[in-house]
Amino acid sequence: MNGKKKFPVGFYKYLEENTLVEIKSGENRTKFTEIWMVIVDERVFARSWNKNQSGWMNEFLANKVGMIKFGAEIIDVTVRKLGDNHPIHQKINQAYLEKYTQDYNLEYAKEISLPEYAHYTIEFFPSAP
Repeated sequence: MNGKKKFPVGFYKYLEENTLVEIKSGENRTKFTEIWMVIVDERVFARSWNKNQSGWMNEFLANKVGMIKFGAEIIDVTVRKLGDNHPIHQKINQAYLEKYTQDYNLEYAKEISLPEYAHYTIEFFPSAP
Protein backbone atom coordinates (compact mmCIF):
# COMPACT_ATOMS: atom_id res chain seq x y z
CA MET A 1 0.00 0.00 0.00
CA ASN A 2 2.87 2.36 -0.62
CA GLY A 3 3.54 2.60 3.13
CA LYS A 4 0.22 4.36 3.72
CA LYS A 5 -2.26 3.59 6.48
CA LYS A 6 -5.08 1.23 5.50
CA PHE A 7 -8.76 2.01 5.70
CA PRO A 8 -10.86 0.23 8.36
CA VAL A 9 -11.93 -3.30 7.40
CA GLY A 10 -15.56 -2.20 7.57
CA PHE A 11 -14.94 0.35 4.82
CA TYR A 12 -13.56 -2.26 2.42
CA LYS A 13 -16.53 -4.49 3.23
CA TYR A 14 -18.93 -1.61 2.57
CA LEU A 15 -17.32 -0.92 -0.82
CA GLU A 16 -17.57 -4.60 -1.75
CA GLU A 17 -21.28 -4.69 -0.89
CA ASN A 18 -22.42 -1.27 -2.18
CA THR A 19 -22.20 0.50 -5.50
CA LEU A 20 -22.26 4.04 -4.11
CA VAL A 21 -20.25 5.80 -1.43
CA GLU A 22 -20.50 9.43 -0.37
CA ILE A 23 -17.67 11.94 -0.49
CA LYS A 24 -17.21 15.55 0.55
CA SER A 25 -14.22 17.17 -1.09
CA GLY A 26 -12.24 20.08 0.25
CA GLU A 27 -13.17 22.17 3.23
CA ASN A 28 -15.87 24.40 1.76
CA ARG A 29 -18.45 21.94 0.45
CA THR A 30 -21.44 21.38 2.70
CA LYS A 31 -22.99 18.29 1.10
CA PHE A 32 -21.84 14.77 0.42
CA THR A 33 -21.91 13.53 -3.19
CA GLU A 34 -22.50 9.90 -4.17
CA ILE A 35 -19.84 8.40 -6.42
CA TRP A 36 -18.47 5.05 -7.54
CA MET A 37 -15.31 3.69 -5.89
CA VAL A 38 -13.31 0.57 -6.50
CA ILE A 39 -10.73 -1.40 -4.56
CA VAL A 40 -7.59 -2.66 -6.31
CA ASP A 41 -4.87 -4.39 -4.29
CA GLU A 42 -6.34 -2.92 -1.06
CA ARG A 43 -6.06 0.57 -2.58
CA VAL A 44 -9.12 2.79 -3.14
CA PHE A 45 -9.76 4.67 -6.38
CA ALA A 46 -12.46 6.79 -7.99
CA ARG A 47 -12.90 8.48 -11.33
CA SER A 48 -14.81 11.62 -12.16
CA TRP A 49 -17.64 10.64 -14.48
CA ASN A 50 -18.45 14.10 -15.82
CA LYS A 51 -14.89 15.54 -15.67
CA ASN A 52 -16.35 18.79 -14.32
CA GLN A 53 -13.77 21.51 -13.59
CA SER A 54 -15.75 22.65 -10.54
CA GLY A 55 -16.59 19.11 -9.44
CA TRP A 56 -15.57 16.97 -6.53
CA MET A 57 -12.34 15.67 -8.07
CA ASN A 58 -10.78 19.06 -8.74
CA GLU A 59 -11.87 20.24 -5.30
CA PHE A 60 -10.04 17.25 -3.79
CA LEU A 61 -6.94 17.92 -5.90
CA ALA A 62 -6.90 21.61 -4.97
CA ASN A 63 -7.31 21.00 -1.22
CA LYS A 64 -5.97 17.43 -0.80
CA VAL A 65 -8.48 16.77 1.99
CA GLY A 66 -12.04 15.63 2.39
CA MET A 67 -14.28 12.92 3.81
CA ILE A 68 -15.78 9.62 2.82
CA LYS A 69 -19.12 8.63 4.32
CA PHE A 70 -20.13 4.98 4.26
CA GLY A 71 -23.25 4.05 6.13
CA ALA A 72 -23.20 6.05 9.35
CA GLU A 73 -19.40 6.31 9.48
CA ILE A 74 -17.19 9.12 8.17
CA ILE A 75 -13.47 8.91 7.44
CA ASP A 76 -11.19 11.90 6.86
CA VAL A 77 -9.14 11.36 3.72
CA THR A 78 -6.39 12.75 1.57
CA VAL A 79 -5.95 12.08 -2.14
CA ARG A 80 -3.46 12.00 -4.96
CA LYS A 81 -4.00 12.03 -8.70
CA LEU A 82 -2.89 8.87 -10.43
CA GLY A 83 -0.63 9.38 -13.44
CA ASP A 84 -2.31 8.75 -16.79
CA ASN A 85 0.13 5.98 -17.71
CA HIS A 86 0.30 4.20 -14.35
CA PRO A 87 0.14 0.43 -14.93
CA ILE A 88 -2.59 -0.07 -12.30
CA HIS A 89 -5.16 1.59 -14.60
CA GLN A 90 -5.82 -1.75 -16.30
CA LYS A 91 -6.76 -3.27 -12.93
CA ILE A 92 -8.92 -0.24 -12.09
CA ASN A 93 -10.75 -0.62 -15.40
CA GLN A 94 -11.35 -4.28 -14.65
CA ALA A 95 -12.56 -3.47 -11.12
CA TYR A 96 -15.18 -1.07 -12.52
CA LEU A 97 -16.34 -3.64 -15.07
CA GLU A 98 -16.58 -6.38 -12.43
CA LYS A 99 -18.31 -4.28 -9.78
CA TYR A 100 -20.85 -2.31 -11.82
CA THR A 101 -22.56 -5.12 -13.71
CA GLN A 102 -26.14 -4.10 -12.99
CA ASP A 103 -28.13 -3.43 -16.18
CA TYR A 104 -28.51 0.25 -15.33
CA ASN A 105 -24.75 0.63 -14.62
CA LEU A 106 -23.18 -1.48 -17.35
CA GLU A 107 -23.05 1.23 -20.03
CA TYR A 108 -21.44 3.66 -17.58
CA ALA A 109 -18.94 1.05 -16.36
CA LYS A 110 -17.80 0.46 -19.92
CA GLU A 111 -17.47 4.19 -20.51
CA ILE A 112 -15.56 4.97 -17.31
CA SER A 113 -13.12 2.18 -18.20
CA LEU A 114 -12.06 3.86 -21.45
CA PRO A 115 -8.46 5.18 -21.65
CA GLU A 116 -9.52 8.84 -21.48
CA TYR A 117 -10.74 8.32 -17.90
CA ALA A 118 -7.25 7.48 -16.66
CA HIS A 119 -6.67 11.23 -16.48
CA TYR A 120 -9.61 11.56 -14.06
CA THR A 121 -8.50 8.98 -11.52
CA ILE A 122 -7.58 9.69 -7.91
CA GLU A 123 -6.47 7.47 -5.07
CA PHE A 124 -7.81 7.92 -1.55
CA PHE A 125 -5.90 7.51 1.73
CA PRO A 126 -7.18 7.68 5.28
CA SER A 127 -5.84 10.76 7.06
CA ALA A 128 -3.55 10.23 9.98
CA PRO A 129 -5.46 10.59 13.27
